[in-house]
Amino acid sequence: MFENIKQDWMANSKSINHAGFRTLVVYRFGRWRMTIKNKALRAPLSFLYRQMEKHVRFKYGIELPYTVELGNKVIFEHQHGIVIHGQAKIGDGCIIRQGVTIGNKSLDTPFNAPTIGSYVNIGAGAKILGKVIIGNYSAIGANAVVTSDIPDYAVAVGVPAKVIKIQHPQEKNS
Repeated sequence: MFENIKQDWMANSKSINHAGFRTLVVYRFGRWRMTIKNKALRAPLSFLYRQMEKHVRFKYGIELPYTVELGNKVIFEHQHGIVIHGQAKIGDGCIIRQGVTIGNKSLDTPFNAPTIGSYVNIGAGAKILGKVIIGNYSAIGANAVVTSDIPDYAVAVGVPAKVIKIQHPQEKNS
């Protein structure tokens, strides 16, 4: 837990004042408390987690359940209106901006959640819905609505989102 928090702190400009960093601390605490097997010892920690989670959700507008599989060095660049499905998977180094929804597409399939690769840049207002896979190093444009898989190194924009460019790794460095 502490190593993850240290990495989150470094990724968030080494500032405890960032709402995204504070949200990540609560998330990491929520995950850690579940490692305590004794329910009597875990109960007060669970109460504390629920209070802290409500605080960050209402104050910063970032809904990040402890059940999300979240990588290291994730950045919530702006706060408010961020909703992440409890079954979502998000890789290392992702940037998530305000108004982003990462969730299910239908009430008929409530547990179908997106898998976001590593180092994905998600623009403001983007919606990533359903059991889709977003490839590593991809960029999702502002207000895009993603309902199908996006390959690695792709740039996807629009409603519904379409891949407009694939930047291969060798092109990325030039």
